[in-house]
Amino acid sequence: MSERDTRPEGNTVLPAPAPIRIEPPEAADTPLTPDEEFPGEVEMTLVDHLEELRRRILRGLLAVVIGAGGCLLLVKPLVRLLEVPAKGIHFLQLAPGEFLFVSIKVAGYTGLILALPYVLYEGLAFVLPGLTRREQRLVAPAVGGSAVLFMAGLAFAWWALVPAALNFLVSYGADVVEPLWSIERYLDFVLLLMVATALAFQLPVLQMLLAALGVVKAQTMLGAWRFVVVASALAGAVLTPSTDPVTMLLLSGAITALYLVGVGLARVVQRA
Repeated sequence: MSERDTRPEGNTVLPAPAPIRIEPPEAADTPLTPDEEFPGEVEMTLVDHLEELRRRILRGLLAVVIGAGGCLLLVKPLVRLLEVPAKGIHFLQLAPGEFLFVSIKVAGYTGLILALPYVLYEGLAFVLPGLTRREQRLVAPAVGGSAVLFMAGLAFAWWALVPAALNFLVSYGADVVEPLWSIERYLDFVLLLMVATALAFQLPVLQMLLAALGVVKAQTMLGAWRFVVVASALAGAVLTPSTDPVTMLLLSGAITALYLVGVGLARVVQRA
């Protein structure tokens, strides 16, 4: 006998509705409060911000000066080290005090490289409180990757670009002229080439940040590879202090390879 037949006539009772369950909202869907979105935010006036910026800039400059001063005490071994790629070349001091200015320049470059981690720390300490939680998660990989690529750029310039450029410049016309170089111009060539290469190696970090912030997608970057090849050739011609084709080709090839690496990093960041 069915359930309908057992009910008394004239007294029809409707079944009770199923209970309504209200699911709690997902944690990822709930909007973050201003304190959660900016976990390190500190209320400061404009004058306080400018005062903090001034202090951090002065600390960074002081670190560079201290590093340069320490390197100035060891500048002669540093200059001898920089002369190693130019095998068999005799260097001249063409003006009074030329080596003094060269020593200050070499110490300044080296002090800046040594003080760079502390300068980055001061910059991050000033910027981090104003970043969102998502932006703060990008800081550590970006800074770490930037430091690694900077040192990789210096190493690539020292082991590949500088010897290739010097071999070409020395061999070209060696049977006509005897190479006697100015120490100042030689060190300008080496230092500028190394710093320019280290800065060019920051390209993948820039691409990763642009993709993470949604400015440019990895597909768009990959589609512009033809323009990148042309731009890398122009960058190789501009960034290299010499005009030899070997150095320009090596640097432009490295920039193109780094761009493709940056496309891969951008794609990984988009999927994360």
